[in-house]
Amino acid sequence: MGSTDKVVHFEIPADDLPRAKAFYEKVFDWKIEKYPMPGMEYYGVHTVETDEKQMPKTAGAINGGMMQRSESASTPVIAVNVKNIEETLKKVTDGGGTLLMPVTKIADMGLYAYVKDTEGNVIGVWQDLQPAAPAKQ
Repeated sequence: MGSTDKVVHFEIPADDLPRAKAFYEKVFDWKIEKYPMPGMEYYGVHTVETDEKQMPKTAGAINGGMMQRSESASTPVIAVNVKNIEETLKKVTDGGGTLLMPVTKIADMGLYAYVKDTEGNVIGVWQDLQPAAPAKQ
């Protein structure tokens, strides 16, 4: 397999954020903390230790987020890291998918959009603003 776009993040929508936070902390021992996100209540979900940029220290591990359930994010979402988000969104629409949430800048970390595939699944598309540092093993 060559150089492919990789799953780098997940998101869990919740109807009751405090209840969901308590559940995942108790069941999986994940560290969940509120992140400052304009216009929404968003929690970072750490499945492994993170560095100062909130990136996993464990190679191959992914962390995620938790937010209020919405029409565009009503089920869990995986996010795929791509080199060029605009090119990828064009491939999505050319391939029969649709854009659900336009490209949004997330702090100084990256660009993010939601798309729907041909089967109705919501996928997050992520582009780093700066090259990511390799994960430590």
